Amino acid sequence: MNKEFVSTAEAAKMLGISRVAVFKKIKSGVIKAQKVGRNFIIPREELGDILSGTISPRQKQAIEKSVKQTVRDYGETLRLLGAE
Repeated sequence: MNKEFVSTAEAAKMLGISRVAVFKKIKSGVIKAQKVGRNFIIPREELGDILSGTISPRQKQAIEKSVKQTVRDYGETLRLLGAE
């Protein structure tokens, strides 16, 4: 059976993490999901990117944003550490 969406429990099993970890990833935006009633459904293709180890454009953008903020917040400290 090739379903278009998976439940949070199925995603947790596929990723080898807990359901709580899946919910945290949904909340942080790492995993894109849709809310249906009281439950979330996750597009199977969303997990395909995670399982295959490739980075989606959305994930790449989130990483770049985090790096920019880290450099902005800790730039001088990073420069000093790099000089050692």
